[in-house]
Parts: sequence; C-alpha cells; structure tokens
Amino acid sequence: MATQEIDRRPRPDRALSLYEDACRHVRAACRALGVAEGTAQYICRPQRFHEVSIPVRADDGRLLVFAGYRSQHSDALGPCKGGIRFHPAVEGDEVRALALWMTVKCALLGLPLGGAKGGVRCDPGALSGRELEALSRGYVRGLFAELGPDRDVPAPDVYTDARVMAWMLDEYERLAGGSVPGSITGKPLVLGGSALRDEATGRGCALMALSAMDRRGRPARAVRFAVQGFGNAGAATARILHQAGWRLVAASDSQGAVHADGGIDPADLLAFKARYGSAAGYPGAAALPPDEWLALDVDVLVPAALEGAIDEGAAARVRAAVIVEAANGPVTPDADELLFARGVDVVPDVLANAGGVAVSYFEWVQNRSGWYWAPGEVEARLRDLMLSTFDRVDAEQRRAGCTPRQAAYRLALGRLVEALRWRGVAGT
Repeated sequence: MATQEIDRRPRPDRALSLYEDACRHVRAACRALGVAEGTAQYICRPQRFHEVSIPVRADDGRLLVFAGYRSQHSDALGPCKGGIRFHPAVEGDEVRALALWMTVKCALLGLPLGGAKGGVRCDPGALSGRELEALSRGYVRGLFAELGPDRDVPAPDVYTDARVMAWMLDEYERLAGGSVPGSITGKPLVLGGSALRDEATGRGCALMALSAMDRRGRPARAVRFAVQGFGNAGAATARILHQAGWRLVAASDSQGAVHADGGIDPADLLAFKARYGSAAGYPGAAALPPDEWLALDVDVLVPAALEGAIDEGAAARVRAAVIVEAANGPVTPDADELLFARGVDVVPDVLANAGGVAVSYFEWVQNRSGWYWAPGEVEARLRDLMLSTFDRVDAEQRRAGCTPRQAAYRLALGRLVEALRWRGVAGT
C-alpha cells in the first residue's frame, strides 16, 4: 500500500452535501411510496455512529493519532455490511452517506443485510507496511465491540485491500479468542475469501453496462466507452467490456487522462500504469484535458472515481447515451434529472456498483456454512442477482415514468419500510 498511487488532489467539500444528496433521494422515494415523514427522517439517520482515535507508533518513534469512523446505518434487514476506506479526505458525513447507500444497495438486491461504512482519515501512501498494519489492527481494536458476523461485517473500500482485511481479521479473531471468518469479507482466498471478490464491483458494473445498452439497442459498430478513474473497479469494468467487444477510447486517473479513437487495450494500459504509476503518457494515446472525458463522442461513460464528477454544468456537455456509475455519487441529483430529461440513461450507483456487496454477501454465506464455491458458481450467482435486479428496476422505471435512480430507491425503500413495519417502528 505504501507504494500505491494515492489521489491527493484537492476536491470540493462534498461530505455534507453527499449526505444531503442521499437523504434527498430517500425523502423523494418515501413521498412516492406514501411513507410518513417521520419514517423518512428515521431512515435518513444512522442507527449508530462511532468515532474513535487510533494511536500508531511511527517507525521513527513518533506517536501518530488517526480519526476512525464507522456508521452503522441500519440493521432492519440483517447485520450491517460495508467497506472501510483509508483516505486523507475521510469525514463523518461522507461515511454517513456511504452507509445509507449501502443500506439501499442491500435492500435493492434483496440481501438479508443492512448498510454500514467505515473510514480512517490518513494518507496510506505515506505509511510504511508496519505502520499500515498497526493502523488496521488499531481500527479493529477501537471498534471490536461493535463488529462481528451477526452485527457488522467490514470489507475493503478505497485504498484498502485483501492484505488490510487479513490484518483486521487476524486482530478480530485474536480479540474474539477463536476462528470467526465471517467477521470480515474481502479476505485472501486462503483465509476464507471468495472467488472473484477482487473484480466483483467491476464485473457487476460491466453487466449493468451491457444490459443498459441492450435496453437501448446496441449500435452496429463496436460500443465506444470511456472510464474516469482507472483503478480497481474502473479497470475491471473496462477489461470485461473489452472482452465483450466494446472499445475503450479514453481513460483517466488522478495523474492524467489519455484518449485514442482507435481504442485502448485495458490490460495493456493497466500493465503500463503498474509500471509507471499512472495512465498518463500511455504510448499510442493522446493526452486529454481533465474534464474532457465527459464530452467525448462515446456511447457509454463510466465514472469510477470521485463523487460529484458530473454536476448540472457537466451534464449539459455529456454526449453519451448511457452513464454507468461505478463510483458512489458521481452524478449530482440535479444533474441526474437533467440527464433524464435529455434522454440519457443513468444506471445508478446503488445498482451499478452493487456487485461488490453481492460477492461480499456470498463470501459471508460461504464462511457461515463452511462450503466454498468455485469461480463459475460465484459468477453465475452474481450474474443472476444483478440481471434480475436490473430487470426489476427497469420495469419500475417504465411503470412509474421516473428516473432509474428513483425506481431503484423506491424498490429498495419499499422493502426496508416493510421490514420496519414488521418490527413495529412507529410512523411507518
């Protein structure tokens, strides 16, 4: 992790507005469903929110103290589930928003899980391997009483990976005094991880992109697409779409963007980035100004980087027919409505990037049962779950004449509100 490229660029202070955006979608869906205002307010707020201080002794002897967060948004449908991100810009309201979105994703997919999210405000690229391990274990120690396979199950997120999850699992099991593989997902295979977990988000996103273009009718030529954020999810999405015969014509990361009208091989670009640290300078491609990716003449845009990447001003420049949200919250609410009015289909994040939590759920199920599935079985189950959910969202959108995001939220919150009614929550 210490050698990984970290996006340290200044970004707009979107933490509070991300949470407001998430609540705005919830309130709109609740109004459409005839849900009481009090229940909408209850759904917007996390059931529990934790902030801890994590002390780490640096290699040079200094004491470093990091802020760690965990938002357990809802356990109405089952144990909380959600990733942990290590990033310099982690904030409490960002974590609250991401946890709410996780609740919506789990409810939409029909999983017996609620939503959670965690994070540590840090620059993982500036930490040694030993310091990163100490931070990972310290996070678990600080929140141990709140975690567990029947309570809250963490997973990887931005700048965390299987190695970080292995340290967290080991620390949790040390404190628990026994083997508890279902307490953490996104683990290495040898520690009870699931096949295809590393590429699950990208694989699910690619399935949604293919489905969205099938819905519109694919052009006779190869489908042209661009990816903003050529990291884990973006690169996996690009590779799978390339294998399906689509043409990647532009890709970007935090260091720059490249464009080649004749196409870019995602595997070759990923190898170049692994060697040189960035997609910038990729041979055979031209440099692209940072914001020009969204105005390219392509069929599909895949924003897989920062939230708020497409606001109203940017939406007016979009030429693509379909946007597939591999990132969380890349399209603002006002931009979403503008794109819908222009006839642009937006596959919302709560569906497009839900492949990650789907396979995390599969991993949790395998851990609980002690029966592990072959890659082909994981892939088939993921495909069935994602495609059936896409069809339900598509049918609801057509029935209600609303945006795909509104359709997804209505389906998800309908299930969540039903669970709250059965639990006797007042005002539902």
